[in-house]
Amino acid sequence: VQLQASGGGLVQAGGSLRLSCAASGRYDMGWFRQAPGKDREFVAAIKWSGGRADYADSVKGRFFIVRDNAENTVYLQMNSLKPEDTAVYYCAATSSNFATMNRGQADYWGQGTLVTVSS
Repeated sequence: VQLQASGGGLVQAGGSLRLSCAASGRYDMGWFRQAPGKDREFVAAIKWSGGRADYADSVKGRFFIVRDNAENTVYLQMNSLKPEDTAVYYCAATSSNFATMNRGQADYWGQGTLVTVSS
């Protein structure tokens, strides 16, 4: 499984960024992040069908995960960014364990993309 993430960068607090992750097949997919000195944490996930999405409490109402199944691509739209959102963001996928993604579990991991939010 190949996961290709992109879209990170530097943005001021209050700004927006959109991350993209292209997968080599059909999977439930999600985003995780790891800030300097901290453990990796769940951010958001979406089922392949698009019928269900799950979010960490810290991003609810600010981040939105959507997917384009024609392109096997998932997007993370990040709005109202805060300095504490600064982290390396990782795309991940699972074949059948969507329910465990919010506990940090995934079957496949992509490379990270750095998001830096300045105050």
